[in-house]
Amino acid sequence: MKIYKLILMRHGESKWNKLNKFTGWKDIDLSETGISEAKECAKLLKSKEFNFNYAYTSVLKRSIHTMWTIIKHLNQSWIPIKKSWHLNERHYGSLQGLNKDDVIKEYGNEQVQKWRRGFDVALPQITLSEKKTLALDPKYSHINIDDIPLSESLKNTSERVIPFWKTHIYPNLKAKKNIIIVAHGNSLRALIKHLSNMNDADIMKLDIATGIPMVYEFNNYFEPIKYYYL
Repeated sequence: MKIYKLILMRHGESKWNKLNKFTGWKDIDLSETGISEAKECAKLLKSKEFNFNYAYTSVLKRSIHTMWTIIKHLNQSWIPIKKSWHLNERHYGSLQGLNKDDVIKEYGNEQVQKWRRGFDVALPQITLSEKKTLALDPKYSHINIDDIPLSESLKNTSERVIPFWKTHIYPNLKAKKNIIIVAHGNSLRALIKHLSNMNDADIMKLDIATGIPMVYEFNNYFEPIKYYYL
């Protein structure tokens, strides 16, 4: 049986990952560790002789710069990279920029765990004024302001990730193209939940490490089989 492989990867460690902050749609760059993680990922992919036809990432620079670093060190800078807000991290609403430990102190661990681990539990929202400011950002100015969230649950995140997968990425996979996706913890959770048909409880137990490539295997009918870290 022919096996087709898709590479998924969470971006390298960001500066706010290092500071234990909720990041979401805040556009925070990689830490030095994150840059090193991206380089090590490229070395591993190169040692396994991965070559790509297409790359997909979000519009957030921690993801983009991870992708650039990988592609550069693979000497595959020529391949097209499609960036889309549909692959962005979950929007953490008014928690964005706050230290996770401080949030636990204020709201209690039980409430924070509900926010972080409940599939359809949305977070405290940003203000309408903040949403309007976000809509003026060049990264989002081309989309309908109604599509810009005030906050998101993982379910909400899935509702933008899965249609993008079905219309943009999966057709290229079925055309036998080699694909790499560098995205975020929750956008990747949304995709894995869809591909593996995981239930709501199990997907929220899945932690995705920064900077480690994951292989998703498909059979010759392009049906998902399994995933594992490379």
